[in-house]
Amino acid sequence: MTERFITDTLGKSDTEFDISLRPGRFQDFVGQHKVRERLELFVEAARGRKDVLDHVLLSGPPGLGKTTLAYILADAMGVNIKATSGPIIDKPGDLAGMLTNLERGDIVFIDEIHRLQKSVEEYLYSAMEDFVIDIMIDQGPHARSVRLNVPRFTLVGATTRSGLLTAPLRSRFGLTARLDYYAAGDLREIIKRSARILNVDIEEAGAEEIASRARGTPRIANNLLRWVRDYAQVKAGNRITEEVADKALSMLDIDEHGLDEMDKRILETVLHKFSGGPVGISSLAVSVGEEPDTIEEVYEPFLIQEGYLKRTPQGRVATERCYEKFGLKPGSKQSELF
Repeated sequence: MTERFITDTLGKSDTEFDISLRPGRFQDFVGQHKVRERLELFVEAARGRKDVLDHVLLSGPPGLGKTTLAYILADAMGVNIKATSGPIIDKPGDLAGMLTNLERGDIVFIDEIHRLQKSVEEYLYSAMEDFVIDIMIDQGPHARSVRLNVPRFTLVGATTRSGLLTAPLRSRFGLTARLDYYAAGDLREIIKRSARILNVDIEEAGAEEIASRARGTPRIANNLLRWVRDYAQVKAGNRITEEVADKALSMLDIDEHGLDEMDKRILETVLHKFSGGPVGISSLAVSVGEEPDTIEEVYEPFLIQEGYLKRTPQGRVATERCYEKFGLKPGSKQSELF
């Protein structure tokens, strides 16, 4: 079940639901052990020197905890955090207004930082390194540059596509950390913690069932928990067992491997329409009725991670596991389903 599909299915309150379940301290943050260990050391060293935390870049697929870690960093440092996103900052003046209103040590969190305008990014360079920004006043012959000092601050950038970051911007971060998909065991603990917060009665096997279908993503796990909670409330006496979780998630067409309807449509299209591949992303997108960027950013990472698809210079190719998933033999000619 993709994050976007779950948001559409479960309603607009998902954002508030997700925020209410976010851990606020490192000790409550489950998973990403290496990243958490580095960040805790980073914070401890800065606090020991009574210094400002260096800039941090967090990358990885959506829903893994980048925003949560930014807020945890602010709490651990005892500072304020101002959050925005790359597409919102249209011009350098927007950036200047934000930075000049900071206090020493404050954190500026920019989500999807790879989508910053080029002109804004260039102003950010001097702010990150020298804590000054140069703003142009007026135009033409009356134009002049005004240098503004900004308090020492920490920029925490988050991106789902680190390859789109320019080298000059990436090099200005003191610490970079990549978040990977979660193991089922970590997701199970996250679901149990969320269930306690929501006062939901859940069995170990029920949490395990939800975790196994959450695509390695805490945000999806929490959203699925909400759906299973509603199902249990209406049809199962308010208790989530393995059977209840299975029935609830089956209603959303999520199979035991976490694949939803679009995942299976993509794989079946590669197998049956293109004989297992290779197939280009544009042809695949047209065949399944989805945008190429959506397939690349939302669906493909999980399918590749789980070993159902692989990318080659010629295009996408179905793997042996993909054939096994649909009870087919690799290399066999398949009739079209569509």
